[in-house]
Amino acid sequence: MDIMDEKKMVTLSVEDGPWTGCAVLFLHSCPAVNLLSLYKDQQGKFSVFKVLKLTLTDSAGGLEGYEILKLHDADPLLGVEVKFEDVAACRRFLQSYGSGAVQQSLSQHACRLLHGPQELALETQLKAGTHTLDFCLDDLELCLQHIHQSQPGRLRDDEIAELDQQLQSQALGHIPHPPTLSQEEPPVPSNCFLFQKRVFEDRILAAGDLQRFSNGVGRDWRKVGRALGKNCCALKGPAIDNLAYEYEREGLYEQAYQLLSRFIQAEGRAARLGRLVRALEDSKLTSLAENILDSQPRE
Repeated sequence: MDIMDEKKMVTLSVEDGPWTGCAVLFLHSCPAVNLLSLYKDQQGKFSVFKVLKLTLTDSAGGLEGYEILKLHDADPLLGVEVKFEDVAACRRFLQSYGSGAVQQSLSQHACRLLHGPQELALETQLKAGTHTLDFCLDDLELCLQHIHQSQPGRLRDDEIAELDQQLQSQALGHIPHPPTLSQEEPPVPSNCFLFQKRVFEDRILAAGDLQRFSNGVGRDWRKVGRALGKNCCALKGPAIDNLAYEYEREGLYEQAYQLLSRFIQAEGRAARLGRLVRALEDSKLTSLAENILDSQPRE
């Protein structure tokens, strides 16, 4: 097979069917506006995240097709791990990065939101797995292949999800300013979650949870499966329909049991009670969530 045939296969692989990939953008800024130090600071964390989100929105052509999974402390660098869910958005980002538009957008947003100098000295590096994409930006299809082969190995970090929610709320006018540390209500501990204004321990799902869910969810098990599938690769695509077909004769209990079992097997220690409760809330099954919790709220 010659080089042209290989490139044709690469192009088909990134254009045809569901497409995901992962890349990490490393940033090194001048001492006057140190992005890593600002992100470590509780007061600056939200502003740095907003700069990054606005930059990605500019370069990827909108809010869809990507999400920030985690920010890495790679001192003196700040690493931004990005999951792409749309090849067109990923291509637009690569084109923007190659032209210098990403660096320019970063500088502009940082100067405006972080009150830095008019021109921010910024060094960047883009990696996908072990590949440094800065060396092959003239071949977009090869860059897309490297990103596609670098599949995300994690779910979105909880802190990133909270910052993204704060940004959405601010955009809707619900939060005029980033939240400060001085609040009337104490923050929820990292090992807990809120349900109906009560605090519960966010433990790993147990056998009792599996049985209560399977007994109570009935025909709504698919709805819950789709809610869980938003952040679980094992429940994406045709997985839920395949479970329905495979266990149709065994009935609804077994279908629901196999669904949650697959979630637990795929997610391991990340298969936690809080994620199941959120999926039940999204599916309008709060009474089942109450039954599964069936414990006193944590004080």
